[in-house]
Amino acid sequence: MPGFLIRLAISALGLWIASRLVTGFEIEGAGTLVLAAFLLGLVNALVRPLVVVLTLPLTVVTLGLFLFVVNAAMLGLVAALLDRFSISGLVPAVLGWLVVSLTNWIASWYVGPSGRVEVMVVRQDRRIG
Repeated sequence: MPGFLIRLAISALGLWIASRLVTGFEIEGAGTLVLAAFLLGLVNALVRPLVVVLTLPLTVVTLGLFLFVVNAAMLGLVAALLDRFSISGLVPAVLGWLVVSLTNWIASWYVGPSGRVEVMVVRQDRRIG
């Protein structure tokens, strides 16, 4: 449970940063922010794999670039489900998705699969010979 809450907070942070940086990407209220982060996790877990499989031929033809559109569409789906979350087009959706993805990627360096913060300590053996 703590791992889920940490990942939810990281996604909410990414959405908040995107709402501050990207013009046309707006989230009103902390409750909407947390709900959007939760729904984004659900959409990415349940809907996105199906859409990726269905659009595989187009993704292959575009050498993977169509995945940007798929990911932006998943963010747009979440925005369509919430009244106080709006995205004004494809470009803000792609830019918002990039910000959220970068935030999650950077956080994944420090948060392990169990959701705990992990630090790697490297010790050198000082013996010679």
